Amino acid sequence: LQDRQFRHPRRSQARSPIETADRTIRSRVEAALAWEPGLEAGGVRVSVEDAVVTLDGFVPTFAQSRTAHRVSRRVLGVADAICALVVRLAIVHTRADEDLERAVLAALRWSASLPEDRVAIGVRDGIVTLRGTVEHQCQKDAASRLIEDVIGVRHVANDIAVAPDRNADALVPAIEAALWRSGVVNPRRIRVAAADGRVVLIGRVRSWAEREEVERQAWAAPGVRSVDARLRVVPPARRRLLNDLVRRFPRVG
Repeated sequence: LQDRQFRHPRRSQARSPIETADRTIRSRVEAALAWEPGLEAGGVRVSVEDAVVTLDGFVPTFAQSRTAHRVSRRVLGVADAICALVVRLAIVHTRADEDLERAVLAALRWSASLPEDRVAIGVRDGIVTLRGTVEHQCQKDAASRLIEDVIGVRHVANDIAVAPDRNADALVPAIEAALWRSGVVNPRRIRVAAADGRVVLIGRVRSWAEREEVERQAWAAPGVRSVDARLRVVPPARRRLLNDLVRRFPRVG
């Protein structure tokens, strides 16, 4: 036993396959952030644990924070991404709350995506809060996107509600049909349930992009007020790695 320990003093320091995969994912995310046009990624730090990416550090605008989050989620092998970025506005981009409120209202009023006078806003210290009621989730999402690029916004809290649809019985069949029409979703691995405008999605997907598509199709149905996506992201390469580890190191007992 002493001879074996002497011959292999560094064996305990060897990285596991999962640690190596996390290092690869981190390199991919850093490259993707650096490649994204309009994103100043020099102040962004990336860490990865078990394929879950965490972004922290600083960016100069709220729009760049959202972009960094979206880009990292779509990188190959990423199971999820957590955005802890802080928006550090340049002095020339800092605005009084009254001025920012007028700019946000103008952005919303000039949009054809939102019903007129359905959304109310509040602004405090650069944080914009949205309230009101709309018919579709896409309208709620549009409200956030419209003000992401407004100069002076530090964060958006979207509290807009989606009105329930009267034809609730047809909700599950409609969502299932939409998943089967999609060219990037494997509907055989996804189960849909719904009640009172609340949709639950259960299953596995191959990437975050596929997960986003499943959620998008669910949110597209009229009257959906919430989507609980219990979808586990298991990239094909990572699934093969985990299966190989199980075969090589079976549990004892």
